Amino acid sequence: MVAKTAKVFNLDGKPVTKIALPRVFETPLRPDVIKRAVLAIQSTRFHVQGRDPMAGKRTTAESRGVGFAMARIPRQKTPGGRAAFAPGTVSGRIAHPPVTEKTIVKKIPKKEKRLALFSAIAATASKKTVAARGHSVEDILQIPLIVTDDLQRVKKTKNVEEALIHFGVLSDLYRVKESRRIRAGKGKGRGRKTKQSVGPLIVVSEDKGIMEAARNIPGINIVSVKNLNTEMLAPGTHPGRLTIWTSSAVERLNELYSEGENT
Repeated sequence: MVAKTAKVFNLDGKPVTKIALPRVFETPLRPDVIKRAVLAIQSTRFHVQGRDPMAGKRTTAESRGVGFAMARIPRQKTPGGRAAFAPGTVSGRIAHPPVTEKTIVKKIPKKEKRLALFSAIAATASKKTVAARGHSVEDILQIPLIVTDDLQRVKKTKNVEEALIHFGVLSDLYRVKESRRIRAGKGKGRGRKTKQSVGPLIVVSEDKGIMEAARNIPGINIVSVKNLNTEMLAPGTHPGRLTIWTSSAVERLNELYSEGENT
């Protein structure tokens, strides 16, 4: 089978060479497996919940028994005889409170996890899937978008922005900026006042200044290819994130995932 090739662009958006795409880009799209893998990653960040075992039980309330023409619910030993202790009473215990022993981390088999990662990587090479996720792809030079390793050595934010403009990513950055909105509910007071859409992902083989240069651009994320996971490629369990690969990162895919499609 002849390997598919793709153009490699420099920081000015000009094609300079071609590169053979690894077999991992030929993996079939499996949204069901991707969703399971992303949920498994997210579940590791859940906080364990629990309640004080004595919550609602610090009272001397007792049932008065039968023969008083009243419910046999536990009541306080006061003239009013207000109900207490039982579920449904004021300051009473919870019937079935959450416990810290509950298993909240979801696990999936290693082969399924690997298949999900391969499928998420392949989804970044499908223009239809990237567009369906909501990214603005009209001006993108190519999907998958592969650029020279000069991008890894950029150390100024303005230079990163200029390169993104040459790659045709400007319209997607505007989409992220316009999506910024104030969160509804109490989350506003808990350190997450605003929400915004997810923008492009830049995958590099080695950080030589790009992570610090691009970290302040809204919606942009930068990751080393060896630290790539399914959630980064499919945020919210939706595959097809607009991804910018450096040429060395694509070559490193062959070393890390030489098996290609998971069978």
